[in-house]
Amino acid sequence: MSRPVPKPGILDIAPYTPGKSGAGVSGRVFKLSANETPLGPSPKAIEAYKAAADSLEDYPEGTSRVLREAIGRTFGLDPDRIICGAGSDEILNFLAHTYLGVGDEAIHTTHGFLVYPIATMANGAINVIAPEKNFTADVDAILKAVTPRTKLVWLANPNNPTGTYIPFDAVKRLRSELPPHVLLVLDAAYSDYVSKNDYESGIEMVATTDNTVMTRTFSKIFGLASLRIGWMYGPANIVDAINRIRGPFNVSTPAMLAAVAALEDTAHQDMSRAHTEKWRSWLTEEVGKLGLTVTASAANFILIHFPLDKGKTADDADAFLTKRGLILRALKNYRLPHALRMTVGTEEANRLVVAALTEFMGKT
Repeated sequence: MSRPVPKPGILDIAPYTPGKSGAGVSGRVFKLSANETPLGPSPKAIEAYKAAADSLEDYPEGTSRVLREAIGRTFGLDPDRIICGAGSDEILNFLAHTYLGVGDEAIHTTHGFLVYPIATMANGAINVIAPEKNFTADVDAILKAVTPRTKLVWLANPNNPTGTYIPFDAVKRLRSELPPHVLLVLDAAYSDYVSKNDYESGIEMVATTDNTVMTRTFSKIFGLASLRIGWMYGPANIVDAINRIRGPFNVSTPAMLAAVAALEDTAHQDMSRAHTEKWRSWLTEEVGKLGLTVTASAANFILIHFPLDKGKTADDADAFLTKRGLILRALKNYRLPHALRMTVGTEEANRLVVAALTEFMGKT
């Protein structure tokens, strides 16, 4: 029987598989698999979201002007060089759709965000993987992977799921040694958690080049993951190109107004950042005491490596924790079959995971 057939390459794409959200057990469940903030959104954002319910019959303002202006005020940016989207994922797909075609190449690192290959291959381009060094992006490896067909480089900084980052000097070197026609996409979804002196999210580079963009999200420290809202800062020529394919009402009014209120509540952001720094350090130290290696993280999660010994593997640990209502992220689809990623949770959740891992590692 005849039926529509997807264009070549679509069925070669591995679909995005999110972390599990349920444990299949009775009692309390602590979901630590999706890098959601344990403190929730700002109460001011919730209030703004609820207030928007009085006018749900109206279309959103088509350019997200109110939010773009709020982002501009917060970061000192030109609102005309900002695009908002239904999560930064939508913007990543806009970029691929605009700048990648059949036979082009796009580069990401070994453990890069899974949306990168999806966006690349969906546009008929070739997904090129640059090796990492110590679970960290390697500028030299990225540059070595460049060919005449390279059109775009995806760089998550900090990276998900490893939590590692590269300093601004390394990013500047990458940009300076890439061919000028290659678009560098700096995915700074976790930048709000970074407190390192040698880190810069990408604002400076975007401001001084015409071939670099930075994407950000409201899903992490702002706690608005369910509203799906993100943004991009880029050169005027790139913003103009993307606006030609962006849907006119791609960001809802409730999402925009909640995001504006979240931006303005700096006290809530500071509280979330302090909580993450405190418990990320505590988890890294306590899990390390159990003989497990933890990759140093600059984000709101940690990467825990498990041995290959029977009964002690990442799969064994995942099953053990799940039975206790503790949901971490398995990482086989990220080429990390021997590791689990744990979001920094509430104090209770963090202590329960360490207690469970202590019991797990003590098992014979």
